[in-house]
Amino acid sequence: MAEMHTGVARQRGLQPWPTPRRIATLSVHTSPLHQPGTGDAGGMNVYIVEVARRLADAGVEVEIFTRATAGDLPPTVEMAPGVKVRHVISGPFEGLAKEELPAQMCAFTTGVLRAEAARAPGYYDLVHSHYWLSGQVGWLAKERWGVPLVHSAHTLAKVKNARLATGDRPEPKARIIGEEQLVVEADRLVANTRVEAHDLIDSYGADPTRVAVVEPGVDLDRFRPPATGTEAATRLAARRRLGLSEQGYVVAFVGRIQPLKAPDVLLHAAAALRSRDPEIAGRLTVVIVGGPSGTGLDRPTALIDLAASLGIADAVRFLPPQTGDDLPALYRAADLVAVPSHNESFGLVALEAQACGTPVVAAAVGGLVTAVRDQISGMLVDGHDPVDWARVLGGLLAAPARRAGLGRGAVRHARNFSWTRTAAGLIKVYRGAVAEHRSRTLSQLTDGAAAISAGAF
Repeated sequence: MAEMHTGVARQRGLQPWPTPRRIATLSVHTSPLHQPGTGDAGGMNVYIVEVARRLADAGVEVEIFTRATAGDLPPTVEMAPGVKVRHVISGPFEGLAKEELPAQMCAFTTGVLRAEAARAPGYYDLVHSHYWLSGQVGWLAKERWGVPLVHSAHTLAKVKNARLATGDRPEPKARIIGEEQLVVEADRLVANTRVEAHDLIDSYGADPTRVAVVEPGVDLDRFRPPATGTEAATRLAARRRLGLSEQGYVVAFVGRIQPLKAPDVLLHAAAALRSRDPEIAGRLTVVIVGGPSGTGLDRPTALIDLAASLGIADAVRFLPPQTGDDLPALYRAADLVAVPSHNESFGLVALEAQACGTPVVAAAVGGLVTAVRDQISGMLVDGHDPVDWARVLGGLLAAPARRAGLGRGAVRHARNFSWTRTAAGLIKVYRGAVAEHRSRTLSQLTDGAAAISAGAF
């Protein structure tokens, strides 16, 4: 029997669709070139950068479209071999709040479509949008280019509003509507965890067959534990490098300073620890690493003022976002890393810290229940009561053997995650989206031809 035509074989599931050659990645509100930890740059930035590099390593070219935020930015930057960042002029160059960006969506979309129009037809095989603003642009690009749209929400408005921090502003109705539209229009929805997948299905009515769970990863070469037997020396060297106290305990918070991330819970817990266990508290330094973001910009000194009002200003150090080798050094300098967020789609900070061998104390919310393995790589705390947090933190600080055991568990747990694994999962999603899209297109063409033929006679 003659060999079946490749396209027909794929339609019948006998051969996989090939990996897309080139994808357009959309990140409207924050550039992958920005430093995570301040403004709107955070875990999503890290995700886009690391995934793009691993996709390029696998032979998939990636072009990342983001909004130009300075007049002297070149139109295109090669971030890595096979990865380009395109700066799209849309609105004023100075920073705009996310709430102001919907007014610039027309300009941004025009820039994206023009970039494709200057290429040969079929230049991009797929669009992958990140966050709902990018998804709105991706929706139009999908229709214009005739390619599938894969969308990653990263955070969901309905989930955030259900777990809103005290005094924080709820996400607007326009965002909820935009997310609901994308759930209907995207060919695939990528969730970071099973928890997020259930949120998409239960809160947004997503079709379960179009929701794929692909867990984020960690750079296991950059974030790695000290060599066995050198833990104490490594911690001391890291503290000297960052100018931290060489003696006593260090509990670190790393992230954007905003109510959602709840660094205030850690400060209140440190204050409660002074009453609960003054000896431990007297040797404790809380390190807050990051910059104001979101509603935290309304009161950029709020955390400093809170530390003073709680009487613990002498025990709190504020550091800017750390770059290069300073971030792994910070994790290694800490006895514990605290992630008290009210919600996290995953929690890359928790994974990075654990990869460095530092146990994590995290809120039992969202993706953190996946990122932290309770009682094995760290501890999960139900709720945000400072007394509960003080009890858990104080108990671990007073138990070095327990911390050491959790540190070993943290390294083992983190090794289950890598960006190469994430990229492989996304490639599988891409192949499925392309196969389904082409099958649907072929079916529509066949039906249209049949209708024309029937009408001709």
